[in-house]
Amino acid sequence: MNLRIDRRRILRSTGIAMSLPLLQTFSTTSAGAADPLGTATDPSNGDIRRMLMICAPLGIHTPNLFPKSAGQQYEVTPYLEPLQKVRNKVSIVSGLMHPDVDGGHAAEKSFLTGAAHPGQPSFQNTISVDQYAAEQIGHRTRFGSLVLAANRSSLSFTRSGVQIPAESRPSRLFAKLFLDGNKDEKAAQMRRIEDGQSVMDLVLEQTHKVQREVGREDNQTLDQYFSSVRELEVRLVQAAEWSKRPKPTVDRKPPTDITDRADFTGTMQLMYDMIFLAIQTDSTRLITMIGAGGNEVVALEGVDDGWHNLSHHGRDPNKIEMLSIIETEEMRLFAELLQKLDAVREGDNTLLDQTAILLGSNLGNASSHSNTDLPIIAAGGHFRHGQHLAFDPGSPPPLCNLFVSYLQHLGLETDRFSSGTSTLTGLG
Repeated sequence: MNLRIDRRRILRSTGIAMSLPLLQTFSTTSAGAADPLGTATDPSNGDIRRMLMICAPLGIHTPNLFPKSAGQQYEVTPYLEPLQKVRNKVSIVSGLMHPDVDGGHAAEKSFLTGAAHPGQPSFQNTISVDQYAAEQIGHRTRFGSLVLAANRSSLSFTRSGVQIPAESRPSRLFAKLFLDGNKDEKAAQMRRIEDGQSVMDLVLEQTHKVQREVGREDNQTLDQYFSSVRELEVRLVQAAEWSKRPKPTVDRKPPTDITDRADFTGTMQLMYDMIFLAIQTDSTRLITMIGAGGNEVVALEGVDDGWHNLSHHGRDPNKIEMLSIIETEEMRLFAELLQKLDAVREGDNTLLDQTAILLGSNLGNASSHSNTDLPIIAAGGHFRHGQHLAFDPGSPPPLCNLFVSYLQHLGLETDRFSSGTSTLTGLG
């Protein structure tokens, strides 16, 4: 048997992926087995918790964002003006960073993982916070997570550090969420699920053969692997059940994709509309999105230079003025989403109360490619908001401490994630 080929055999069905673990018997290097996927049933009893993570890839000009004073009596900066209607459900967090995450734009890959030195040729990413959560609660909804992008790459990575492709077309996302498809399309979906089960049977048969040839330590590794396979079998059954259920209906026509990248406002509005509908219909509880931002000249009055060039303003006041026009629009659109979520009741709370939201960037100063003192806005969730949490940029807690707070908001029993070793002080 060619174990090299078998290790690369991947089970793919409705977003489920798994491969054979590396065994001591067949390798001189040490590697642990893949962690078993979570098995907890939904304990929410109507208290449905969600998480939304958004990255602004070209940074946010922090002098227009961060207040000079800390605490609840912070002054309203230009970028915070659109957020004042939900001020008591928003916190501005300054000073944070990911330890050892550098490389300028390359740090985008580590924004939700915290993996060190993403600019190094030997870099190997780790699991992103949304996928960490999806392993444990993703089975509770039709889609374990949604990975979205306005027009770029993806923020989400599997446990083995593989980037998950993002959906950037609102029309396809809408169809995925709300259109059932015809009879042939449904049958094709069922065949994909059944194929996943067939491949799983084949891999189990092969690993049982391997089990007779390996030592005690490797057998323990395989036992863990078999446990994970059994969990995946449950998920395949769940996927089959979801495929038989009708998708939710919404009072909205399918969107038309915007192909003009200069239409930043239209693009982001469509993506935020889809995010709102996904949350409102409980189609998923975990969403990541990387926002717009490239070399295009954004179609906003007063802007006549490329966005990326403006982000490298070198303190040129004319460039900063145009950049501020774009980023103020970013904040306005984000504030609209928060207000829409806050307007919908869910039990005793609103959708905003039930959704821990982060808007930030891997760039603290895009002009100098700095990855420190990151611009972070925390919103929603059951936290103590309405404040500016100002940490010392010289000795800040890791950004991943905020991620731990969000994981606990989701109901996960953990006090660690990546470089995070506790919840974020002051957020409550």
